[in-house]
Formats: sequence, C-alpha cells, structure tokens
Amino acid sequence: MSDKKFTNKLAETSSPYLLQHAHNPVDWLPWGPEALTKAKQEDKPIIVSIGYSACHWCHVMERESFENEDIAAIMNAHFVCIKVDREERPDVDQVYMEAVHAMGLQGGWPLNVFLLPDQRPFYGGTYFPPKGWAQLCNQIGRVFKEQRAELEKSAEGFMRSLGQAEAEKYGLTANDRKFTKAQLNQMFAKHAENFDLVKGGNNRAPKFPMPSVYRFLLFEGHLNDNTKATNHALNTLDQMAWGGIYDQIGGGFTRYSTDMDWFVPHFEKMLYDNGQLVTLYCEAYQKTQNPLYKNTIYQTIDWLARELTDKSGGFYSALDADSEGEEGKFYLWTMEEFEQILGLDAELLIEYYNLTAGNWEPGKNIPYRAISDEEFAKIHQLDLEELDDIVQSAHIRLMAVRDQRVRPGLDDKILAGWNGLMLKGLCGAYALFGEEKFITLARSNAHFLCEQMISDDGQLFRTHKNGKSTIDGYLEDYTSVIQGLTALYQITFDIHWLHIAEKLTEIAVDQFYDNADGFFFFTSSKSEKLIARKKEIFDNVIPSSNAMMAEALLDLGILLDKEVWVEMAKDMTNRMDRILNLAPQDVSNWSRVAGRLTYPTAEIVIVGDKPQEEVQKLAKHYIPNKVVAGMKPGEKSSLPLLEGRTAIDGQPTFYLCYNKACQLPVNSIDALIEQIRLSESQ
Repeated sequence: MSDKKFTNKLAETSSPYLLQHAHNPVDWLPWGPEALTKAKQEDKPIIVSIGYSACHWCHVMERESFENEDIAAIMNAHFVCIKVDREERPDVDQVYMEAVHAMGLQGGWPLNVFLLPDQRPFYGGTYFPPKGWAQLCNQIGRVFKEQRAELEKSAEGFMRSLGQAEAEKYGLTANDRKFTKAQLNQMFAKHAENFDLVKGGNNRAPKFPMPSVYRFLLFEGHLNDNTKATNHALNTLDQMAWGGIYDQIGGGFTRYSTDMDWFVPHFEKMLYDNGQLVTLYCEAYQKTQNPLYKNTIYQTIDWLARELTDKSGGFYSALDADSEGEEGKFYLWTMEEFEQILGLDAELLIEYYNLTAGNWEPGKNIPYRAISDEEFAKIHQLDLEELDDIVQSAHIRLMAVRDQRVRPGLDDKILAGWNGLMLKGLCGAYALFGEEKFITLARSNAHFLCEQMISDDGQLFRTHKNGKSTIDGYLEDYTSVIQGLTALYQITFDIHWLHIAEKLTEIAVDQFYDNADGFFFFTSSKSEKLIARKKEIFDNVIPSSNAMMAEALLDLGILLDKEVWVEMAKDMTNRMDRILNLAPQDVSNWSRVAGRLTYPTAEIVIVGDKPQEEVQKLAKHYIPNKVVAGMKPGEKSSLPLLEGRTAIDGQPTFYLCYNKACQLPVNSIDALIEQIRLSESQ
C-alpha cells in the first residue's frame, strides 16, 4: 500500500512523465476515453496539461501549482484534468500547440490548454506562476458557468484555424518547377541573414543545435563550392563540441544553450538530438577528417551505450535536467574537486576546461573548451597524443566520481521514431570508422524495433515500456525507422532490413497519404480521431515527418526501382517551393531534399568478396546524394540495381549510374570518386 497522501489515475500508466504526477493532489487522468467521457457526462471544461519528463519548467510548475492542495482543489472543482506526455502523444500536442499559436501566444512546455467538454480549445498558455494559475482557473470556471457562449464563440474561431488544411493555409500546390543550384544558393543567403559569425549558429539566444540546418549548409557548400556555408557549419560544430552544451566529461549533447556562446546548457539530454548530431558530425568528418568530430562521435555513442541503452537493444528517451531538485547538479564541478581527483594533472585540466571559482554560479563550474586541442597543446608545449592521454585519463577518474552522485531522472520509455534517428547515426558512424561496437549496437537496435515494435500485421507502434509496445505509430515513427533500416542495409547489404523498410513504407503510403494535396497526415487512418487531423510540414529540431518521408521515398524508390515513390518525393518537395523560397530556415531538411533533386542521385553498386569493407572506404568521402547496394560475386539478389552485376577480373568492382544510365565499371574507389565528382560538377 502506498504511503503517499494522494494517488490519482496516472499511477496506472507507464509513462515516466505521467508517473511523476501520480501523487499530485490534482485528480489527473491520462488522455483517453475515460477522461473525455467524464468531461461530457459531467459537462465540465477540460484542462489538458502537456509536458515531458526531462522538462525543467514542467517540474517547476508541478512543484509550485500541481502539488499545492489549495490550487489542486480549484482545478478539481471546476475541471476534468488531463495530463499528456507529449513524447507518447505528439498528435495531441500538435493539435493544441497549433491552437495556442492561433491564439497569438508563444508555444512551449509545459503547455496548458483549456477545452470545452467536446475537446475544442478556447484558451491556453505555457508556464503560469502559482498565483496567476489559481486566479485563471477560478476565472475560467466562473466564466464557463455564467458566460459559456463567449467560450463557445472563441472555440469556434480556433476550430476554423485548426480545420484549415496545411496546403491551403500555406499555398502549397503542385508544380513542375525544377530546383536549381542557384535557387539552393538563394536559400543559403536567407539562412545567412541570421548567422552568428563568431560563435556559430544563429545570432540569438537560446541556441538550439539544429542538425538539419547544418546538414543543409554542408550540402550547399559541397554542391555550389560555397565556402561560407561550409565554414559556418564547421565553426558551429566546433563551438558546440567545445561548449558547455556538450557534456565534456561524459559525452552527449544537452537540449540547448541558454546563451549565445553554447556555454550554459539546459541540461536535459534527449535521444533525438544526439541521434541526429551523430549523423551530422559523421558528415562533417567526411568533409574534414577533423579528430574533434571523431572524438565527439565516439564519446556520444559511448554515452548512449552506457546510459540510454536497454538490455533489449532499445534506446531510452531522455535524461532529466535536474537531480536532487537542482538543475544541472550532476554535471557541475568545483576547482577543489578537480584538484582532489586529478592530482598533478589538475592544474592543466582546470585550464583546459576553464574552471574558476565559479564560471556559472559561485562555486559551480560547467566544463567547456575555448580553443582547439592543437592550440592548447602548442601553448603548453605538449604533443597532441600526450594531451589526449592526459584528458582521457582525467575522464576516467572524473567519471568514477561522478557516477557516485545522485543521477538525473531517466525517461526509460522507448520511442520508435527516436530510435530510428539514432540507428541511422550509428550506421553512419560504423561506415566511417568500422568500429564493431557501433554495428553491434545498430543491429541489436534494429532487431529490437522489428521484433518488439512491429505488430504481426506489420503496423509500427510508437512506444515500448515494461515489455509492452503500445500506441499506434505516427508518421515520424515510420519515417525515422524506415530511414534507419535503409541506412543499415546500405552498410551491411542484408536485404532483410530493406524489405522491412519497404513494408513499412507501403503501410505509410496506404494509411497516412492524402491524395487530395500530396502530403502525409501525421496520424494513421486507423488511429484515434482527434478534433483535427494534422500534417507536419515545417521542420523543427526533428525534421518534419513529411520532409523525412520525401527523402525516404526518394532513397527506397531508387533502391527498389519504384518510380512511383520517386515521383511522390519529387511532387512533395516541389509543392514546398513557395516556402523554400520565402522561409528556407523553417524548412531546412526540405532544403536539403530540394538540393538532392537539383541533380540525379548517384546509384552505386559494389560487387566484391567483402562489399561491406568497400563501403567503408567509400564512406571516407562526402557524397551527400547517393544510394548504395552491394553483394558478393555470384550472389542472387532481388534488387533491380544488382541485376547483371559481376566482379570484373576477380577484383572489387564499382558500378555508377544516374537515372538508370550507367558509366563504365571501375575497380577502385578512387576511380569511382573521380566519376562522381565529374558528374557533380556538370
């Protein structure tokens, strides 16, 4: 029997975020038939409060308001109170976030929205201080009883906005326009208007690591020989890897930087950020062979394996910003701790990580770097190898001490889409470095996704917890897992993974695609019906699911010779033409897909005794618009790209085709790269 004073219905759920609120005096219910029916039967307005387990201000509002018995009494008296984990139910979050935007308010989390009993929104906001929240709840409770018609009128207006199709709202229509290199350069110019030319990123705080933006800049720099785009991307990656936003001691990126210098992090660590950032740093390493990027990739994957990997092979969602009720406490250091732990190396490491009497708050330091290892080693007359040995030894000793601290809360639910993003990053890292632990993690994760998160009839689930997979997958889940499995095929050439990606794509096209406007809904036709069925068009930290689907269709359409999928990808991207010209910074992943459509995709086939080793040699080169297939000599394959392919002269043989027109086969990676570069320059 629980010794808690209060227990509500959230105690019956598995979501770590909902469980955090299970002992609030608020009579919380999870989103579902019970709560929605209760609101209608009792004719009460609804408070839907949306957040996630690693959200700092969600915790603050809980402590200030939802644990306050007087405020809880007001909420319970006037409302049916529903808690939503936005990571489990991004469809609910999407609808009510758009409603708050329609109200002219800034969105964010916690997201608190007031609804009529039939789920239509009439008011909302984000964080409210306790006094203001109590007053607001009392006021809305009174208005609902005495002036309900006014609330109904407001709800009608917001429903008109929610009901408008995205294609109509933003003028996205079918066209036959072809993207050009010049247009891509114009998109870059729009991005560049907001560059911070010193510290990288954009010239405002907070600063979010936006992987799709910097993947686009690397692509533009490559395609148009644009050194400004390339240099800005690389400077941003340097500054992030040196900054406090990156966990210098244990690896992994935190959610964002609160300042302009990438110094003060919002300490939560999310799987989706780190999965995409591994992919980004892999591409940057292909361009530069910068050891900083390699170290960042290795350390981040080590953190993933150590702190976010379930024994089943799935990856957990997040680490909290707080421990012991204090933001960032787990990650902070004093100079005295360094001196006690590191002994003779302390002075050097204090300077290396810029510790003071308190570089953040008195007595509290966030380790960060200000210069490259090359510069630091030169100043201190050290060999780079010697400096690296000192740093690695310090990390081992510091981690041993940090591991004894009270850890941040772990959100141990496993989300299909976020796992797909990390799977793709692991595949890129293995292709680059041939590190066995990377492919072991990738294969284990892929097996988990396919065996535990796909139903017998091929449907993908969203979330897995306590041995159960639940909630229908969203378009984000399908696209991310499809891309992850497609990437895994292209480094292992195990056709099994490609066939699963194909089946998931067929389901997505069947259940999510809207023939009326050429885009995909976020929810399946078989999913719960909300007050509006939305499409995700704009990129955020995670690219829009439609942009990811366009790229997935392009890759799989070429690999599987499904021209209808290639044309679907082109049509979707062409429809985005207006926004790509007006506001490319809001659709950066679309911008990169548009770049891929400015010239044909390189179709590369490898035939050799060890094709996986050859693809690792290929990965040393930055080729952002390609698909790769491979097999051993004499092997039978159902892939059209592999038909009639043989090894010539008993040597590894490389075939390069564009739009099904093939060049002469060659026997070396160097000759293949020369063919590709010549084609790219035309």
